[in-house]
Amino acid sequence: MRFAVVVSRFNAFITERLLLSAVDGLMRSGAEKKNIDLVRVPGSFEIPLAARKLAETGKYDAIICLGCLLRGDTAHYDVIVNEVTRGIGQSAQETGVPHAFGVLTCENLEQAIDRAGLKMGNKGFEAALAAVEMASLKAAIGLRHSAVSEKQVPHPRSARVRNDSQKTTRVRNDSKKKSSRKNTRRH
Repeated sequence: MRFAVVVSRFNAFITERLLLSAVDGLMRSGAEKKNIDLVRVPGSFEIPLAARKLAETGKYDAIICLGCLLRGDTAHYDVIVNEVTRGIGQSAQETGVPHAFGVLTCENLEQAIDRAGLKMGNKGFEAALAAVEMASLKAAIGLRHSAVSEKQVPHPRSARVRNDSQKTTRVRNDSKKKSSRKNTRRH
């Protein structure tokens, strides 16, 4: 399998940790270094466009998106978080290539450090595992779909068709039997 990793240079202290762990996760899952391409972008806002362009090439089984957004004192954070999330999701849906979301959205630097390898594991590693799993799932679904034969899926003509008049007749007969049972109980 081939993977692309899109990583933001902004907050590099954090994103480099995410990147190292993502590559480690891919390699532990069996990926070869030659099948992992790295693309760096200025900030998290640029991740969706780069991810989409990579997905559109058709070369990759999954795209891993890594970045770090820290809340500030302005609404800018909320706008960027929403747009990055929407853009990555939209790219995955429209291209059909799995995109793993490894963009940290943290209140402060301490939280980011924890999520990049200290107390809370490493979200880059987790994103890599998600990418491998989704790429494998997509491949498995593709194989199953193409492996379906005529014998596995019944042809519509071979399905037993029930005539509505038979169904109605059966219902009427059942009703008569029930009413005759009621009549015999009264006597």
